[in-house]
Amino acid sequence: MPENPLQTSNPANLFQSLAALELSDLVGLWRGSHVPSGHPLDGVLENLGWFGKRFHPNLRADALLFRTGPARLIPIDPRFIPLPLALRLTSFGRSRVARNWFPYVQKMLRAKGPTATLQLLDLENTPTVAMVYDHQPVTDYFRRIDDRTILGMMCLKGDAKRFFFTLTKVAET
Repeated sequence: MPENPLQTSNPANLFQSLAALELSDLVGLWRGSHVPSGHPLDGVLENLGWFGKRFHPNLRADALLFRTGPARLIPIDPRFIPLPLALRLTSFGRSRVARNWFPYVQKMLRAKGPTATLQLLDLENTPTVAMVYDHQPVTDYFRRIDDRTILGMMCLKGDAKRFFFTLTKVAET
């Protein structure tokens, strides 16, 4: 494995090579960052102020946390995001207009509670920790890079393209 395992041209192969996690390993607050892979969503979430994810001890999750200021996070309910349209408008999602517009839209998209569940699912004959969205055909799978960093792979049902991202554990304040 290279010194920085994320400097790879094939994040799917890296994902398969990484160690498994336990469900309890994910509990806490995690800062996210996309891993360039040529996916249409590359750079969109960060442009809109994506912070990461929060996993609760009851295995429920705030699937999408966004920054609303220097120290405030807001959970977004993915059920309000029209995925087919969002995937067609990714160039807009990476624009300055979208970045400036999104804080106003966040209030309407705010989640009233957790929006996904952690489960152990079979991925290519390997038990893998996954986060299943409640109201979207999306599953995020996770593998361990090191003690504080995990690699995530977002799978949209019916779409062969995979979106890769890292999550780094942060202390909650």
